[in-house]
Amino acid sequence: MHLAYPAVLAALLFAIGVYGVLARRNAILVLMSVELMLNAVNLNLVAFDVWLRDTLHAGQALTLFTIAIAAAEIGIGLAIVLMVHRNKGTSDVDRLRDTAEPPDGTPDADLPDDAPDDGPHGPDGPAPETPTGEKAEATA
Repeated sequence: MHLAYPAVLAALLFAIGVYGVLARRNAILVLMSVELMLNAVNLNLVAFDVWLRDTLHAGQALTLFTIAIAAAEIGIGLAIVLMVHRNKGTSDVDRLRDTAEPPDGTPDADLPDDAPDDGPHGPDGPAPETPTGEKAEATA
């Protein structure tokens, strides 16, 4: 088998992965595109290992290492995306830019100095009490 076939396939997979990372807005699809790029690298590693007839099979060993790292990366990445989706209600990458810290490092840099302080209970004050004396919980 010629080396050109897997090399061209790997280049196409990598290009599709780069396009997916740059063009997609959904964080899950971005993670899938990164996995596609890692698989293109794995294909190149194995193809060059076979082509060079390496007796130590270093390309295949690096491929197994890359697969293990990719599995850990996707597990952590999905956990982060799930937590962000729970907190923000979306996994759109463009809408998550407001989660970054402001440039000067202060947490309330976007609020004016005369903004009212809502206190520990939020803008509506403490939770209203029910007739039995228990505080009602807000469901959202």
